[in-house]
Amino acid sequence: MPLKFGTSKAIAIAFGVLTVSSIGGMFTMIILFKAQTQNITMTPPPTPSPTTLAPPPNMRLPKSLVPQKYEISLGNGSNPNITTPNQTMIFTGNSTVHFQCAQRTMSIFLNSRNLNVSSPVVLNENTKRNIKVSGLQHYDDESDFLKIELMDALEAEGNYSLFLSFHGEVSDNLEALYLSRYTDGVFDYEIAAMTSLIDARKVFPCFDEPDMKAVFKLTIFHRRETIALGNAAPYERNIIDDEWQRTTFRETPKMSTYLFAFTVVDDSFKFVTSPESNTDRVEINTYARPEAIDAGHTDYARDIARKLLRFYESQFEMKYSMGKIDQLALPDLYPAAMENWGLITYQEGFLLYQEGVSSLLHKEDIATVIAHELAHQWFGNEVTMKWWNDLWLNEGIATYLSYSAVDSVEPTFNIKEISIMNDLHDAFREDALASSHPLSPPSKAINTTDDILGMFDSISYSKGAIVLRMLANHVGEVVFNKGLQVSKNDFPFRSFPRLKPQAENQYRGHKAVRNTDDIAGFMNPWITQSGYPVITINTTNGQVYQKQFLFNNTASSSNSWTVEIEFISDASSKFEKVYLYNNEPVHKEAFITKNGEWILANIDCTGYYRVNYNPENWERLLAQLQTNRHSIPLLNRGQLIDDAFNLARAKLVNVTLALNSTLFLTNETTFLPWESAVRNLEYFILMFDRSEVYGPMQVSVIWLKNSCLQIILIFGNTHISYLCIYHTKCCFILRYTQLLAIKLACSNGLPECVEMAKQKYAAWMESNNTNSIHPNLRSEIYCQAVAAGEKEEWEFAWDMYQTSSDTSEKEQLRRALSCTKKIWLLSRYLDYTLDPEKIRLMDVASTIYYIAQNSAGQALAWNFIRANWDYVSQGDGAMLIAGVTSRFSTEFELEELMRFQDYDLGGATRAVALAIEQTQVNIQWVKENKDDVLQWFEQKTSSVRQKEY
Repeated sequence: MPLKFGTSKAIAIAFGVLTVSSIGGMFTMIILFKAQTQNITMTPPPTPSPTTLAPPPNMRLPKSLVPQKYEISLGNGSNPNITTPNQTMIFTGNSTVHFQCAQRTMSIFLNSRNLNVSSPVVLNENTKRNIKVSGLQHYDDESDFLKIELMDALEAEGNYSLFLSFHGEVSDNLEALYLSRYTDGVFDYEIAAMTSLIDARKVFPCFDEPDMKAVFKLTIFHRRETIALGNAAPYERNIIDDEWQRTTFRETPKMSTYLFAFTVVDDSFKFVTSPESNTDRVEINTYARPEAIDAGHTDYARDIARKLLRFYESQFEMKYSMGKIDQLALPDLYPAAMENWGLITYQEGFLLYQEGVSSLLHKEDIATVIAHELAHQWFGNEVTMKWWNDLWLNEGIATYLSYSAVDSVEPTFNIKEISIMNDLHDAFREDALASSHPLSPPSKAINTTDDILGMFDSISYSKGAIVLRMLANHVGEVVFNKGLQVSKNDFPFRSFPRLKPQAENQYRGHKAVRNTDDIAGFMNPWITQSGYPVITINTTNGQVYQKQFLFNNTASSSNSWTVEIEFISDASSKFEKVYLYNNEPVHKEAFITKNGEWILANIDCTGYYRVNYNPENWERLLAQLQTNRHSIPLLNRGQLIDDAFNLARAKLVNVTLALNSTLFLTNETTFLPWESAVRNLEYFILMFDRSEVYGPMQVSVIWLKNSCLQIILIFGNTHISYLCIYHTKCCFILRYTQLLAIKLACSNGLPECVEMAKQKYAAWMESNNTNSIHPNLRSEIYCQAVAAGEKEEWEFAWDMYQTSSDTSEKEQLRRALSCTKKIWLLSRYLDYTLDPEKIRLMDVASTIYYIAQNSAGQALAWNFIRANWDYVSQGDGAMLIAGVTSRFSTEFELEELMRFQDYDLGGATRAVALAIEQTQVNIQWVKENKDDVLQWFEQKTSSVRQKEY
């Protein structure tokens, strides 16, 4: 499952590059994976009335029983017409779970939530005799325990089964078994779907913990005009009567309950099958709405999935374990995608690509999301974390592997470095707060649903990927990949062992190949501690030391890491390497420079740490950037800016040094350094756009704007009105640069840019629906034209949003609608999010987030989410908090945020804690740096005006 509030990393990179006037960050989120299904056919017999127990001492299931196999039947309730308006939608079913007793017990504990469970039958499978049930009870707490009390004990090593009947309600908020409706413009259709995180317990009683794996055999009763899909391929289909049929699926491999999935779609749904060669063993079917299939919008997803599967099987010499992969585009789904084994579900926007309408960056995004989900078919599905505190093992590995996978099958995208830097900065930002968490917190700290949801963040995904990249650099990529193979083969269909204290087992694969390295010793501090170090190097005396980097520099920390420092100097381009093992300062002769030389550490940003230098070395590095920037590797050019700005935020260097680190951009023509500068200057905008600093800042940033626009001219454009380059084979990096240039120039009021956007948008409005704006630039042209426009431009975008059938186009329009500066239009747009006929529930959180990024909409959004928290937080409450609080920097805002803790925050609890800490840091930083920042920008303003005259 990809990170980021239903928006993948690639889209976050393409559209979330922070500008000097918009509010930042499309890169933070928690993924809510919700289960989805259909309807059922059994009437439960009478049973004992459930009672409610007090909370147990432990929120985890006891390990006295080990599930082996589930046999599940799901169908429709007594009134099958679930399309009747205002009708309560009921599903019914029964299940038999076969299990082995590991320890003698008089009770069976399972997880069950919002289900009416009845008719328990316990069978001793060895003797074929029933065991009497004395009670059926639910625990009224976050454990969701269902306790079945027995008259006789279950004996160790005995084999047993439990039959249960149950019924529940179809969800109306995209979780568990839910119904999705859509129209093709003529007919209305329905889809019942179930994908899961911790929602299997809402569909059938089960041992709902990731390490309690079992085989699943599913039978679904559904209408004859529908098609049922499941994890495994169908075994048989039987017609029951004129209205109903039954589909029985083959048994799955042993897998976790969170991967259990099925869907029932209208039989008009079509699929395309990926072309097979003689060596292909796996059938890949891509399902979508019929009009999308007929128009060829699934062709790219079909083809790229085959290529990616071949890459993974070849790269790791590991065959995919199931015979088929179904890819399903759903109109309603949260999150963006879910890696259910054999039945991968996607939001339509992350599977459908329309040539000539979708941008090439959207194409890149589809490839990235599919690569992430296919990586999970091994790392997550076959080899699974033991408990949710080790989620990073699933998500970090899948994120890391997607870098090389996409780069291999789509080399023209050239996005590997962009993806790496995006993840590095996502992780850096969140991990610089004391309220961050380790990659692998203690298992006892992750118990409740909210705790689990809180793990789906940039730490698990982005930091997980970057730390694994660091390990791969440490041992060598070939060794790392071989280690993944060994680890996987050592633990087929089982869980990863815990890293601490069993870290030696976790990295047994790597040590088997390279046993001279203490992989466990190297990795443990990075995994079991929160945060990361800043390495300080003094090139005058060779002293080097580490300290945990925190935005709040008054916070104390004794954390230390094993740090591998790769560095070069202008005296020698040869890579050298030194190690730090603790917080004690050490002397390294190699770091002493002579004759004005400079040292550059953390080459290509392979280490998860920041670097600070003595002032002399900083001055030499910045001078080098201005005289011959190519002596500094590209990734480091961007990272020097990022380090300087963030060190200034932590008060480790002067803020003017950070601002001076951007001066070389006058001649810079590559994307990454510009992206780094714009993203970091965004923080200054957020902090000062309500103060006297903002005026000089806007004037002096003309220097940045003109330089960035020159990049476009260098690549063949001769006038601002021809920013588009209409060649699909043009370098993908240029696509990023074009978007960044337009965003930077227009949002800061450059007249030529604003006029260009208005003219292109007006031509579309007057063209009788012929859109000549290049797909690669639509996201920015739409936004800037709506921002500069009036009611007419906004309502045209809204009409286009409502009538468009292309998911990429709809996403760009939905974002553009948030760009208006008209308060009343933003208020209307916020109200629309409460109407699922206007804004689908899965899009509510991101829509409000977009509005909050608009300086005109931030206060509106903050008030709106507090007034409507129960509804709007169903998508991604944590992302909403990050969006609306991003510019909080006053005591009043801090007080409001503190009071917000009284709400039922659910999975956003930790996000509020992070926002409180960040606001406190912002308040202090503004107090201490406002005068210096104002002085620097006033000097630049004076310089700009002198050049104009």
